Amino acid sequence: MTPHEIHLSHKSQPTAGLARSFSISPTPTCTRAAPSTPPRSITSLPPPLWVGASLPPANGVRALHSNPSPRGDFFSEGIVRHEAGNLSRSIAKSEMGFRYTDLRKENEHLNMRTNQFVFVITWCIWPGLDFLGARRKYPCQILSYKNPSYVVQAAVLPASRPILDNEEERKQMSERYGFTQIGEPLPDNITLKDIMDTLPKKLFEIDDIKAWRSILISVTSYALGILMISKAPWYLLPLAWAWTGTAVTGFFVIGHDCAHKSFSRNKLVEDIVGTLAFLPLIYPYEPWRFKHDRHHAKTNMLSEDTAWHPVWPEEFNSSPLLRKAIIFGYGPFRPWMSIAHWLIWHFDLKKFRPSEVGRVKISLACVFAFMAIGWPLIVYKAGIIGWIKFWLMPWLGYHFWMSTFTMVHHTAPHIPFKTSEEWNAAQAQLNGTVHCNYPRWIEILCHDINVHIPHHISSRIPSYNLRAAHKSLQENWGKYLNEANWNWRLMKTIMTMCHVYDKEQYYVPFDDIAPENESYPIKFLQKAMPDYA
Repeated sequence: MTPHEIHLSHKSQPTAGLARSFSISPTPTCTRAAPSTPPRSITSLPPPLWVGASLPPANGVRALHSNPSPRGDFFSEGIVRHEAGNLSRSIAKSEMGFRYTDLRKENEHLNMRTNQFVFVITWCIWPGLDFLGARRKYPCQILSYKNPSYVVQAAVLPASRPILDNEEERKQMSERYGFTQIGEPLPDNITLKDIMDTLPKKLFEIDDIKAWRSILISVTSYALGILMISKAPWYLLPLAWAWTGTAVTGFFVIGHDCAHKSFSRNKLVEDIVGTLAFLPLIYPYEPWRFKHDRHHAKTNMLSEDTAWHPVWPEEFNSSPLLRKAIIFGYGPFRPWMSIAHWLIWHFDLKKFRPSEVGRVKISLACVFAFMAIGWPLIVYKAGIIGWIKFWLMPWLGYHFWMSTFTMVHHTAPHIPFKTSEEWNAAQAQLNGTVHCNYPRWIEILCHDINVHIPHHISSRIPSYNLRAAHKSLQENWGKYLNEANWNWRLMKTIMTMCHVYDKEQYYVPFDDIAPENESYPIKFLQKAMPDYA
C-alpha cells in the first residue's frame, strides 16, 4: 500500500468555471507494497474541488482538531472530495483502490470562495498528535490556505482492512473503538480442537446445585422486581423496570443453558425448564434452539449466521422505504432489534426443517397459551396500565439486553464476516467473539452470559463455569482475544459504524452511502452519544 502523491494546480478564474487538474503518481519512499494498477490522471473536474492533506499544524495554519473517528480506514495523508459529484467515491471504486472519506456539508467552517483553498482532513491520524485533549464537536481537521494558486503534495494510503498484525495499530484501534484489547489474528493452522484441548475437563461438568441455584437467583430477583414496580412512585419506575428487565434476562440464560445441554444430565428436565424459562418472554423455546444451534455452527459466516450480521448492500438499496427502516433499526433502535429477530425467525414454520416442525409447533402452542391466559389475567387484575407496567416494560428491558449482548459479542469494525469458502471455525469463535465486562450486578442477574468467548469455544460449558474457562483462555490464548468494558464509545462505534457489508472494509457506515436526507438518525447518534470509554 504505497502512498501516492496528489499534485494539484489551481488557476483562479473570474467566473465559477474553474479549471483544475491533478495526477497521481507513486512515491518511492514507502515501505508497503504498491498497488498493481499503474498511475492514472483525472482532468477537467467541475468545481469546487477540495483536496485534503494531513500536514502537521504549522505556523500561520489554523487547525481544528477533534478525536479521530473510530474507523479502520486510515488516511495517513490526504483525501479528495468534490462537492457536486462523487470524485472521492469514484477513486475509491477505481482500480487504485483508495478509500473515500466523506466531507459533510454541515461543516460551516469552510469558506468556499474561489480564491481560497480549503484543505480538509477527516478520520485521519497524525503520528504523535495528542488528540485526547483536542476533542471537538466537528469530526474533522481543517487547514485553510488563502493562496489562490497553490501546488499541493499529499499522500494517500490505498484502501485496506484494519491492520491487526501490528501491536501499535491494535492499541490505537482499541482506544478508538472502545476496547481494552484487540487480539492478534489467529494463525490459520490453529483448530478449534487445539483451543478446546487447553480447557480443563472439569469446566464441562454439570453441577446440579449450581444449576438450580441460578433458577433461585432469577426467580428471587424477578419477584423483587415485581415488588419494586408495585411499590415504586412513578419517578422510580424506570429503575424498577431496569432491574426487572435484567432479572428476566436471567430466565433467558437459563433456557439458553438448557438448549445447549449444559443445565442438566436429563434432557427431559432441560426441555421442560427451558420452555418454562422462555414463557414469560413470549419466546418459543424450540424454534430459538434450532436457529441458535446454527449460529454456533456458522458464527460470523455471511448469510448462514442466524444472529447479527452486516446489512447486505443489495438489501440496503432495494427500496427507499426499506433503506429508511434499516437505518433506524440498525441505528437508534439497534438495542431493541432483537424484537424484529424474534418476530422474523421464530414464528414462521417455513423457516424450519420438516424434522423440526413438530417440536416447533409444541413450543408455539405453549407461547400462545401463556399469552391467552397470562395477559388477560394481568389486565383483569391490574388493567392495561398494569400490563404495561408489569409485563411490557420489563420485556422491553429484556430485549435491550438481548440485543446488546448479542450485538457486542460479534460486532466490531475489525471483526469480519466471511463467506463459507473463506470461513475458519477457530478464527470465528476465538477471534470473532468479544468478551465484554459489565457492572457486576448485571453479570450476576444474567448468569455471566457476557463471558462469551469460552461459550463459543464449547457451548457445553455451563454458565457458572464460564469465568474459569475464560481465565484459562487468557492464560493460553490471551493475545488473540478481543476484550472490552461496556462503555459509550464501544456502543457508539457499533451503532454508528457497523452497518453495510463490504469485503475489504468489513463494514461501511450508513451515512457514507445513504442519501443525506435519510442518514440523519446516524448523524444524530454521532452527535448525541457520549464518547467516554
